[in-house]
Amino acid sequence: MKFPLQKIKQAGQEPLEFEEDVNVQELEEMNNDIRRIPPVHVKGQAVMQGEEITFQFTIDGEMILPCARTLVDVEYPFHVEALEVFSSSPFYNEEDESEIHPVNGEVLDLTPYIKENILLEVPFRVFSDKQEAYEKAPQEGQGWQLLTEQPEEKKVDPRMAKLQSLLNDDQKEE
Repeated sequence: MKFPLQKIKQAGQEPLEFEEDVNVQELEEMNNDIRRIPPVHVKGQAVMQGEEITFQFTIDGEMILPCARTLVDVEYPFHVEALEVFSSSPFYNEEDESEIHPVNGEVLDLTPYIKENILLEVPFRVFSDKQEAYEKAPQEGQGWQLLTEQPEEKKVDPRMAKLQSLLNDDQKEE
């Protein structure tokens, strides 16, 4: 999602409205939990005040993540509200740790900031509530196997079996 600076300047004090579907599939190849992510919907506006350009936008989409229990695919919808500020000043010093990004050249590319905001939205873990997720879950793999706990019958210690029968006899007499 690229914006020529000239187009933003022509808008003047009026906000430049934009709305577009952005392909962010490169996030799937990065070292994160995102298995699939279809194009996301970005809608917002850009305002230029002096040398600063402020982008206020929302990102709506859905990412496919692994379930923390079963590793099956879980659809995770997200909505991000973002605010990014850029400076077109040639005197802007990037080293001052502010949240203002420099603009290099005559075109401002918002795509890396969209990706960054999506990555910040990835949850630590997600769980699938569907019963079919547990049925599709792998039951064994290389060097491991899923074991389930079976309720054990109460077994009486053979040394105490005679005492147990005496207790049962006492309860019958009452």
